Amino acid sequence: MQSEHATKNSTDANAKDANAKPLMHTLLAEFPVVIELPVAWGEMDAFQHVNNVMYFRYFESGRIAYFERAGLMEEMAESGIGPILASASCKFKFPLTYPDRVLVGTRVGEIGSDRFVMRFRIVSTRHNRIAAEGDGVIVSYNYRTKQKAELPAAMRNRIEALEMVHLRTGGS
Repeated sequence: MQSEHATKNSTDANAKDANAKPLMHTLLAEFPVVIELPVAWGEMDAFQHVNNVMYFRYFESGRIAYFERAGLMEEMAESGIGPILASASCKFKFPLTYPDRVLVGTRVGEIGSDRFVMRFRIVSTRHNRIAAEGDGVIVSYNYRTKQKAELPAAMRNRIEALEMVHLRTGGS
């Protein structure tokens, strides 16, 4: 049985189950979904660190892993209503370099009537420190009618269930 920190069906072939490590990283204890990704040589730029756009790609991988773990993709397939990214921000704290592996933690903060806010944290396993933190505003979107929609109760319930299970298990 997977713990709440593991992703179920990550879309990234390079993503690893963070539970492969004996202990979950303490810097990610508040995040119900954590994935591990390699830092590739080609992600670095002329300034000899990982280019800033890659942090948003790491957030994207974490976001999709969360959607899959919470069952939001299945919900979207049934109703046509699903999540769409409205905005994203990142606070860079430490420059990543190759070689390294990062742990990407994802959780939901606030939930509104038609949106929710995702929180992201990237941790360098090589340096054992936070490399970046960010937020993403996710809006409920009807892909059939091409317009914003109210957040379906089933989707809200799935998010709350994942977050609550994580809180009940103490983040393990």
